Amino acid sequence: MTTPWIVLATIVGYFILLFIISWLASRKADTNTALTGGRQAPWFIVAIAMIGAPISGVTFISVPGYVVGSSYSYMQMVLGFAVGYFVIAYVLMPLFFKRNLVSIYGYLEDRFGGKTHKTGAWFFFISKMLGAAVRFLVVCVTLQMLVFEPLHIPFIFNVIATIALIFLYTLQGGVKTVVWTDTLKSLCLILSVVLCIVFVAKALGYSAADMVTAIAGDDSSRIFFFDNPKEDTYFWKQFIAGIFMVIATTGLDQDLMQRTLASKNVAESKKGLIVSGITQIFVVGLFLVLGTMLVLYMRNSGAAMPEKNDALFGMVAQDSSMPVIMLILFVLGLIAAGYSAAGSALTALTTSFTVDILGSDKKQDEARLAHTRRLVHIGMAVVMGIIIYIFYLLNDDSAIKMVYSIASYTYGPILGLFAYGMMCKAGVKDKMVPVVCILAPILSWLIQYWLKQQFDYTIGFELLLLNAVLTMLGLFIFKKNNPSTTK
Repeated sequence: MTTPWIVLATIVGYFILLFIISWLASRKADTNTALTGGRQAPWFIVAIAMIGAPISGVTFISVPGYVVGSSYSYMQMVLGFAVGYFVIAYVLMPLFFKRNLVSIYGYLEDRFGGKTHKTGAWFFFISKMLGAAVRFLVVCVTLQMLVFEPLHIPFIFNVIATIALIFLYTLQGGVKTVVWTDTLKSLCLILSVVLCIVFVAKALGYSAADMVTAIAGDDSSRIFFFDNPKEDTYFWKQFIAGIFMVIATTGLDQDLMQRTLASKNVAESKKGLIVSGITQIFVVGLFLVLGTMLVLYMRNSGAAMPEKNDALFGMVAQDSSMPVIMLILFVLGLIAAGYSAAGSALTALTTSFTVDILGSDKKQDEARLAHTRRLVHIGMAVVMGIIIYIFYLLNDDSAIKMVYSIASYTYGPILGLFAYGMMCKAGVKDKMVPVVCILAPILSWLIQYWLKQQFDYTIGFELLLLNAVLTMLGLFIFKKNNPSTTK
């Protein structure tokens, strides 16, 4: 069987399993189930789902290649992630469950008013739509190279077919489907990475003891960097950035929080978050170990390293000396990460647009709300497909970098809004909040540019905190002494 048909068979097999799980999860589903998951998900299922939830197709491809230039320094940030999960569990989750929120941005309306609510929702919408489209583009381009191009199938059909499949399996079940399909995703990711490590070790002729010795003795396995505070890999920079990054991009992201909001109660959600946060240390560790094994394999075979580190995993998986199962595992992990992340984002965008921007849950009865949600779901799928295709036509790395840069700016105001709401009793002038949230990223960019020009200082992960602090300062300037509601 040639490579395109192997890949295609793997995709078909995975989607058959995905649709079976989706059908089982969506039986007797109503609008409440689609928006909240029915609030009946067991904590251990939420924990398993959350392990793989932050992992996209980009992560699956990039993390093993990350060790080439930066060793295991990413683990320093992951340790910060684990601390951040405790903050989310014990600070944010009680807040969200106390208000019985469908969308986490409903807190902003309770605390400040309607314009603040919509501002937070729009910032999330722009960031998530662009970010999800770019992440899924990476998966589509990889699959185009492996299967669609050899079969002479144009890229547009690739996008339409995959977006249609994602749309169908998330349409009925909504959040409940996302929770259960993410559980499948997490299990597939862990299985594929573990087995890939085993197969590479076997190809190198390593026993378990040999593998441990080889990894420990290789420069790529260094974890901690305390020697140079100016470097991006410096421990405290990475660790502190990890804490705040996960609070902003997980705890204040409807896409990732929709899983924990599907828990039975706040105690169950805490268990799921803490277990998943700790377990992610070991899962990311597996990806990094795989990266070192891939590097050792390339050295042993005498092959040249790829120009882009991201291509390392795929290059070894397709190597002629590797068994076919290695390629199948690579494709399985890639599509599990990519399709599940896109499906999750599509569901979150549908929920946020329906609830936060349209406010349909407050204005419509059950039947009309269900109809609105379906129309919004269709719209979100079409918009995502169009954006993916546009970026493919642009074929410009700078465009992709721009999207990630925009995302790093948009999470700052969201973090600032929630932090101010929880730390300050005063209210704000609701109509001024959109102005503050637009000005904060602009000022952040100006400060970033000035520091670079004057002192040759590059702002990295600090940008998120700078953006959030400027947002909070703006809110303080336009504060109201009489809060509209309690925290």
